[in-house]
Amino acid sequence: MEGVRGGRMMVVVAVLACAMMVMVPEVEAVRWIVGSDKGWNTNVNYTIWAQDKHFYNGDWLFFVHDRNLMDVLEVNKTDYESCNSDHPLKNWTTKVGRDVVPLNETRPYYFISGKGFCYGGVKLSVLVENPPPPPTASPITSSSPRSIYRGQIVLPVVFAIGTMWDAFIWFW
Repeated sequence: MEGVRGGRMMVVVAVLACAMMVMVPEVEAVRWIVGSDKGWNTNVNYTIWAQDKHFYNGDWLFFVHDRNLMDVLEVNKTDYESCNSDHPLKNWTTKVGRDVVPLNETRPYYFISGKGFCYGGVKLSVLVENPPPPPTASPITSSSPRSIYRGQIVLPVVFAIGTMWDAFIWFW
């Protein structure tokens, strides 16, 4: 009987842990397909493509392109502005036309395609920032009893009562 109680207690703890994880807000990394459905290609204005997006530390850039024509070079700002591909900081090209770049530092990134395509506009600059902090919950005031029902207290209590009820039923 002692082993059954211990096993049920582990189930109760696991369910409560899952309930707590549901309540913690998460920030997920985003995989940006550069140029959206047009990919890393000519006739795309990457400045306009990037202007309404926020790039955060932990996101990824996914360059989709013709592997026989394009490449993905990370360069400094000067080489980005002059389309100089002679001394890239890193060549992200994998020769399959599906190049993934992790944005794992908060800084500006500059990408160009060599082979003359940069002059046609195949270049991208993004500023990578730290993710914003999670929103803070407004304090519960005595003049606002309805705020209790917005999931701040009721949902965890319902999970806890349900878990305890289930454990109680199985125990007897």
